[in-house]
Amino acid sequence: MDLFLLFVSLLLVLLGIAGSFLPVIPGPVTGWLGLLVFHLTKAVPLNYTFLTITFIVAMLIFILDYIIPAMGTKRFGGSRYGMIGATLGLIVGILAPIPFGVIIGPFVGAFLGELLNTKTRHNALRAAFGSFIGFLASTFMKFFVSMVFLGLFIWKTIVYWESFF
Repeated sequence: MDLFLLFVSLLLVLLGIAGSFLPVIPGPVTGWLGLLVFHLTKAVPLNYTFLTITFIVAMLIFILDYIIPAMGTKRFGGSRYGMIGATLGLIVGILAPIPFGVIIGPFVGAFLGELLNTKTRHNALRAAFGSFIGFLASTFMKFFVSMVFLGLFIWKTIVYWESFF
């Protein structure tokens, strides 16, 4: 049973890495679930401190993933309209069945929101670019945390390898 749980936890951690790029899967949260399943095996002792810290990190990144594109819009001169547009564009991009909707959505949403506010295409385009930079930053953060979770999984697997057999 422990080998099955080891396989499931590896699968979840790898799915967490894929979730860094796929908008449907919450990357770090899925990776954390892999770490949780790993700690539920009899071969690995349950470490509440480890699981709590990694859970907090996963949830923080999960929340920031929705905030950072809007912050990028604001940083590049966007207004509240641009931030709201980026957030709405992200939601539409996630729900839209078009490829790359999660990339296009915040960009178009911020652009349209700024057009409603400033009526100048230059400022609106600049704010939309900020939204895109924010999206790239949040994707990088998710990928980094997911890779750290994979590293922790590998490290703990090496430490407790003999307990599995």
